[in-house]
Amino acid sequence: MKKGLWTLMIGLILILAACGTGDGEDSASNGDNGDSEETNLHDQIIEDGVISVGTEGTYAPYTFHNEEDELTGYDVEVMREIADRMGIEVDFEETQWDSMFAGLNAERFDVIANQVGINPDRLENYDFSDPYTVSSAVVVVPEANTDVTSFADLEGKQSAQSLTSNFATIAEENGAELVQVEGLAQSIELIKQDRVELTVNDRLAVLDYMNQQPDSGVKIAVREGDASETAFAFNKGNAELVEAFNEQLEAMKEDGTLAEISEKWFGEDVSK
Repeated sequence: MKKGLWTLMIGLILILAACGTGDGEDSASNGDNGDSEETNLHDQIIEDGVISVGTEGTYAPYTFHNEEDELTGYDVEVMREIADRMGIEVDFEETQWDSMFAGLNAERFDVIANQVGINPDRLENYDFSDPYTVSSAVVVVPEANTDVTSFADLEGKQSAQSLTSNFATIAEENGAELVQVEGLAQSIELIKQDRVELTVNDRLAVLDYMNQQPDSGVKIAVREGDASETAFAFNKGNAELVEAFNEQLEAMKEDGTLAEISEKWFGEDVSK
């Protein structure tokens, strides 16, 4: 009897020990998986059914409010088309350009749709979609100005610029003194008021402005030879979301939708 009881106790101890070892391995394994698992922004967006997009809302014809105070523009339409093809809604978060990247860094929004130029400095800190706009920088001056015929002529002149834009960099590299503004419209207003001498800005935006304001009193004096590419900007580590955007952009190029949106706003295909 005692021998049988002893045998039973040993058996129970061995079973419990085995179960204890198994539970420990499962816990360690689950813990490792939990530590290594990262939130997938793409999947979260698809699950929530909405993507948060940072944009300026004051940069015609890319992102601005029309007469009905509705947010519209080339970038806005391209973004909405991508979201529609992904089966999600768009929540636009409007903010000034100079705080746009701070908002992305703080994850106030998931992506920037605001003619973000691709450059080496930004590539170190952010990921980009494939380009959806190709343009060039121009120098805008008063119509009567004959002093500015090249970028070298910016030396020592006051240039109205959004300080964190590619165009501000171009102006500064060519010796201009920067005067901070919030957008193209304010830049041109300062030129008309003789408070600055010029601005460096996007050719397509300037052409649109001059088309909308034929009596603006300004002209394009210089055009940069090298074209620049703009794209959607993301925080690094969101490769799946970037890939999803690129997939839709490629489809839009192939079926002509991107060219159609482009021609609506500019009269030509500015996506290539």
